[in-house]
Amino acid sequence: MRDAAATLGTNVRLLREARGLTQAQLAKLADVPRATWTNLESGASNPTLTVLLRVATVLGVTLDELVAPPRATARHFAAADLPARRRGEVLVRKLLPDPLPGLDLERFELPPGAGFSGVPHTPGTREYLTCESGTLELAVAGTKYRLGAGDVVVFRGDQNHGYRNVGRVLAVAFSAVVLAPGPA
Repeated sequence: MRDAAATLGTNVRLLREARGLTQAQLAKLADVPRATWTNLESGASNPTLTVLLRVATVLGVTLDELVAPPRATARHFAAADLPARRRGEVLVRKLLPDPLPGLDLERFELPPGAGFSGVPHTPGTREYLTCESGTLELAVAGTKYRLGAGDVVVFRGDQNHGYRNVGRVLAVAFSAVVLAPGPA
């Protein structure tokens, strides 16, 4: 049991340090006493499931990540290993191999003339679209925005929206969707 507590402590400490936060800051965010957080990191704790869930939530990880042996410090994912799908002629590829709660990052490749409609998200969702290369047109709730390389449009993702390559070469864009929490 000591090994499990030590692994938990190491994981919690490394995750906290990676976020650049103090024990006091995270204890407050997790709504646990600072002493509890200190004991977690020292490996001298046998926390309740409720405490573990609060810690995992505030650190943005799963319970498995809290209690599993630490992973390698880096993992390489080939582009072909990342989830991808087609929306008509458009290739949409996830940029992250692991889901992050409340965040979706994707890369779009649109051949000339190709486009697709986005799906409105939960009310309060924000979307950030940046054009890497080519020329894109973003239509949001009846308004059109023309994006060239390096341009960014921020918009409410809970509206009707669509993307189209209005240029003569392949357009590449990146989408960051910050999902609003759903109804309780």
